[in-house]
Amino acid sequence: MRAIENRIYRFCREHPRFGIPNLMNVIVVGTAIVYLLDMFSGYMASNLIGFSSYAIFHGQIWRLLTFVFEPLSARPLNFVLSLYFYWWIGSSLEREWGTPYFNCFYLMGVVLNIIFGLVAGYASATYLNLSMFFAFAVLYPDMQVLLFFIIPIKIKWLAWVDAALFGGSILLNLLHLNIVGALLPVVAILNFFLFFWGTISDAANYRKQRFQHQHAKQTVDFKKAAKTAYQQKGYIHKCAVCGKTDTEFPDMEFRYCSKCSGYYCYCMEHINDHEHIQ
Repeated sequence: MRAIENRIYRFCREHPRFGIPNLMNVIVVGTAIVYLLDMFSGYMASNLIGFSSYAIFHGQIWRLLTFVFEPLSARPLNFVLSLYFYWWIGSSLEREWGTPYFNCFYLMGVVLNIIFGLVAGYASATYLNLSMFFAFAVLYPDMQVLLFFIIPIKIKWLAWVDAALFGGSILLNLLHLNIVGALLPVVAILNFFLFFWGTISDAANYRKQRFQHQHAKQTVDFKKAAKTAYQQKGYIHKCAVCGKTDTEFPDMEFRYCSKCSGYYCYCMEHINDHEHIQ
């Protein structure tokens, strides 16, 4: 997957004009128009643009693209809030990535939905929008939003909640032997994993290395020795040249010299200015 990610990066660098600028504006306006038409036509507009493999194979090929404009909710307040939320996320991603890369991300999601929909008979832009939210959470994990306009909560926690609901939906469909329903969300946000596989694997490797380091014998022995030294002497680090300690100077950084024969500690003033002990 990292190879695919690198190829997409290269393609976007070589084609800086690729894509539709302000793509989310187009999606939002188109969805709002369909919603207004639904209000006066008894949802006839959504029925005409929604994804249906049967209708597509019988000549209604516009559904291959128009399904992304199908309203996310029928309730006015939910519709407005969800539309604004995904517009904000999509616009932020385009500013962060640039128009070509964001268009590739969205287009990949659309293509994956189309492929699955032609096989399974149904597709939806719901999980495509969810993949944008996961991408936003990876890029801005500590950004806060007001839940219910009152409770401040970080984006990463919302993403974890959505991931839990996402997994629960898959499990529930599997328990009911609804294979199509279980595969739909997985395939629909596969573009997230294609674009973030490198980031996810790097984070996993970092956590693995950090865990191994924290539980390595050398680290455990050092922590025990530091605790014993503090209990006996009242400090952990003491400069071998000037005698400064981390207790007297808590803001001072101390380092151990690898060229000295033994376990000698030095403050930042003397780490590069002392005679090596052999």
